[in-house]
Amino acid sequence: MVTVRRATTAGADAVWAVLADGWRLPAWVVGAARVAAVDRTWPVAGAELRYGIGGWPLVLPGSAEGTACRPGRELALHGRTPFGGVDVRVQIDDAPPGCVLEITEDVVSGPAHLVPARVRAAAIGARNVETLRRLALLAEAATP
Repeated sequence: MVTVRRATTAGADAVWAVLADGWRLPAWVVGAARVAAVDRTWPVAGAELRYGIGGWPLVLPGSAEGTACRPGRELALHGRTPFGGVDVRVQIDDAPPGCVLEITEDVVSGPAHLVPARVRAAAIGARNVETLRRLALLAEAATP
């Protein structure tokens, strides 16, 4: 598992508003190209969204299912892509004047699981530094 943390001046409610809007996934998740469908119950456990991975003209299918949801505090997902399955958990902890974001991720199945753990960790870590930067910027833009 790879964990990345980032402080933001945005409040937990602003961050949660971004996470809870499945249609905004490509705005903050590095590699997500577009959203095709979002269950109306998103982000509760069991809700699913379908998205594309990559860039036009090569956009591959992906999906994510909520596995845990504590509004304003935690969103956990299991993602499925042609490269394998991933488990992701985003946590929000109050840290006035804003909050601290933490994302934990690892590949759990499929071809990407064959990549050595150290190589996977380096790639996931770099990707999630940018993912949390984007999430924080979106939440900060919505914070008065």
